[in-house]
Amino acid sequence: MPPITALLHTANHALRLGRALEMLLPCSEIVIVDHGSTDGTRRIARRYGARVVSAGDHAPAKHYLDLARNEWIFCLKPQESITESLQASLFEWSALPESVVAGGYSVFVREQTGDGWLELPAPETRLIPSGWCLWREGLPAHDPSAVVLEGQLLRFSLP
Repeated sequence: MPPITALLHTANHALRLGRALEMLLPCSEIVIVDHGSTDGTRRIARRYGARVVSAGDHAPAKHYLDLARNEWIFCLKPQESITESLQASLFEWSALPESVVAGGYSVFVREQTGDGWLELPAPETRLIPSGWCLWREGLPAHDPSAVVLEGQLLRFSLP
C-alpha cells in the first residue's frame, strides 16, 4: 500500500487553503512550501496537520520532493480541491499492491470561471513518484502515458 504525501506551494493563500486541505484525507502527510506568506496561511496549514517549510530562493521544484516522507506525491495548488470521487480514487489507489503501481497519474480539472465551470480538455499529471524530473511552473509536467484517475480536481477562482 503506497502512502501519499500532498505537496502545495503557498503565498498568502489563507482564504483558499482550508478547502484544499479539508479533502486530503487519502494523504498520510501534507507538506506546505510557503513562499513568504504574511497572512494566516501558515497557521491554517498547521491547523490541518501540515508540515510547513519555507521556500528556498530559486530552488528547483524537484528539491521539494525530497521533503516528502513518502514515495508518492500528490501535487496541487492551494486554490484547488479534490472531489469526493477523486478522494475515493486516491484511497483505492493507495490500497493497490506496490507491484501494480507505476509511472505518473493524471486527473481532469474543472476550473471556475465567471460564467460557471469549465472542464479543461486534457488531464494534468498530479500523482507522481518522488523521482519525478519533468516540471512546469511548479507542478509536474504532463505525461501523456500517465493513467487517468477517476474524479476531478476543482480549481477555484482567486478572490
